[in-house]
Amino acid sequence: MTDLATFPEGFRALIVGASGGVGRALTTQLVDHPRCAEVFAASRSGVDIAGAQSLSINYDDPGSVKDAVLAAAEQGPLHLVIVASGVLVDDAGRGPEKSWRQIDADHMMDVFKINTLGPALVARSALDTLAKGDKSAPEKAVFAALSARVGSISDNRLGGWHSYRASKAALNQILKTCAIELARKRPHAACIGLHPGTVDTSLSEPFQGNVPDGKLFTPEYSAGRLLQVIDQVTAEQSGCVFDWAGDIIDP
Repeated sequence: MTDLATFPEGFRALIVGASGGVGRALTTQLVDHPRCAEVFAASRSGVDIAGAQSLSINYDDPGSVKDAVLAAAEQGPLHLVIVASGVLVDDAGRGPEKSWRQIDADHMMDVFKINTLGPALVARSALDTLAKGDKSAPEKAVFAALSARVGSISDNRLGGWHSYRASKAALNQILKTCAIELARKRPHAACIGLHPGTVDTSLSEPFQGNVPDGKLFTPEYSAGRLLQVIDQVTAEQSGCVFDWAGDIIDP
């Protein structure tokens, strides 16, 4: 278990997208962590995880995002907010494009709504709730959202996956922009992206055939590695996107 010693004793955490594989694993590990005093689990369906307080959140209703964040912060500032929601195949069964000829407006809008707009709406409310501490004892706080290596423009060598790549690239830009503003208001806080690797969940299941041996992670393993990265990240690294091993991904 990651010791999370860079966070204050009794820190408070909010996980958005807690019903997914990585989100649930993050929530469970934080609930079990002795330094974490309170965990809020937000999802569209209102997930039931022992030890976590369930909140309902729906990106189709921006007001619900604000309400969920404010409910989590009602008893005190938040030290850790992780947006773990994401989509690769939409509700209509449309998956990543193999060619520009497959670009579909409805699919692209659905992907952007969940992968880009959703985290942006959470950031809009959550960044103002992050802990500050005081001048003599500043407190670490982190806002993180799950991104993906394929969101890197410089690393794109295969093409395809237009909507997913673009939605994650846009997310990375939003995180960078928020990080610049956050540094002026909470200099000890960080706003980062996280690439969890290829995780054995329903999101990646149709695309696991080409994953190298040893590179398909369980949600529990990925969540543990991401918490290690979060524990090690500093305010000077705010705006970066990290992979599960702690390496920075080029934009």
